[in-house]
Amino acid sequence: MARWISGISRRNLLRYSGSFVGAGVLAPLWSTIAKTGEIQKVYPDELLSIDSYTKGHINAGGMITADNVEYVKKLLEPAKYHHVKNMGRKLKVLTTTTEWMKLGPWEYLEATLKNQGKAIFSEKGNVINDDGKPWIGGHPFPGTQNALELFAGLTLSWGRHDTSLYAMKEYDVANNGKVDYEYDLAWAELSPVGRVVLDPKPYWNEHIDKLRFNTVVYTSPASERGASYLNIWDYDQHKLPDLYGYVPSFRRIRQFPSNQRFEPLVPGSALYLSDAWAAGDPLHTWGNYKVIGKQPLLAGVSGGWNSIHSNWEHGIHGGQRGETFFDSVVELVPETIVCEAEPIGFARSPVSKKRVWFDVRNGMPVAMVTYDRQGKPFRSFDGCYGLYEDGVNAFMDGKHPYWSWAYLHAYEFQSGRMTRIEQVKELDSGHVSSANNDSIYNEYLTHAALQRLGRS
Repeated sequence: MARWISGISRRNLLRYSGSFVGAGVLAPLWSTIAKTGEIQKVYPDELLSIDSYTKGHINAGGMITADNVEYVKKLLEPAKYHHVKNMGRKLKVLTTTTEWMKLGPWEYLEATLKNQGKAIFSEKGNVINDDGKPWIGGHPFPGTQNALELFAGLTLSWGRHDTSLYAMKEYDVANNGKVDYEYDLAWAELSPVGRVVLDPKPYWNEHIDKLRFNTVVYTSPASERGASYLNIWDYDQHKLPDLYGYVPSFRRIRQFPSNQRFEPLVPGSALYLSDAWAAGDPLHTWGNYKVIGKQPLLAGVSGGWNSIHSNWEHGIHGGQRGETFFDSVVELVPETIVCEAEPIGFARSPVSKKRVWFDVRNGMPVAMVTYDRQGKPFRSFDGCYGLYEDGVNAFMDGKHPYWSWAYLHAYEFQSGRMTRIEQVKELDSGHVSSANNDSIYNEYLTHAALQRLGRS
């Protein structure tokens, strides 16, 4: 361990994944977080400061461009490096977040601390509380180094709120840089179990056998307005969700095959249901979970909220027409766990495996790359999370600033298509982003809601 304290080199930093047991370099990660809420004593300066890592070639507050990206090539997943090197993407560098309570919703993180050590896998492989009931809230395996546990924690709670409603704008960009499709949509999520804010908690007993309700409704353009989809997830992670959709042209709800999760919901999109939160399918429809390495990574985990714009919309740049990427921020994440999994429950999947980089501090995915059946890079997923506060303005979630994702990029390596999506404050159709709103179920997550939304 001493060699990490003195004489540390950039080459060694990228090899440190096999040099110690447990997360953290200078001290155990999770016990330090649980005791202090800070990570400064866990990692050396070279893993907490991009200035130190690059020996001053790139500094916090500066930009990563094609001119200097080689200094941080090994800190970028393949898609983001390609975007910067070849497509004109620029990344603004922020200082590393060291305060753990800024890495998720306050109540979720509190529950993670309170409930640590209580989660186990049942005989069927589902995460349960140590009393045999469904999980009670927070991350079930904080600080874990195990790929299955990382994916299990992510699958249990995507957005880490009891309920979420995201007002979203989607822009689909062709390989020539032209935006050829634009959509407005609302995305709703509700967790009947593991609830930490809304009553009843930790379970809504009426739906204790369910893991999640999830609705997507398109409100613009006119050609897609009213198309909506409802996913109802069973708590048993061997079962595919029930998938229902409202078809405006037939003015009725129909049930769709649940295994068709590798197709875009609307024309032009490079985002599949399977891609949601890098864990869009039930845990055990994928398998062969394994850790393939650990590394520091440049990723967006703070600073993505654009409070300057009244609707939180982001600037754009890059590509042939300056419209391919959102203005993006990254910071040095000192340690990610790189995991792979294979889609064992989908015989016709175009994907052979996915590779996901998890921020070991909070278990969130900060990048994903999928591979086709020939093992070639197929599609990628990156975005930015963070608190909706900037030192001047704040958007509150109860007593605390809202924590959520701000924007994402989904890129197709082989076609060159890019889908970029941002969370906005409100859509023209009246859907407003919010969290822990107990009206979301009746407004978005029932068959009656699906019909009403489709006809409105």
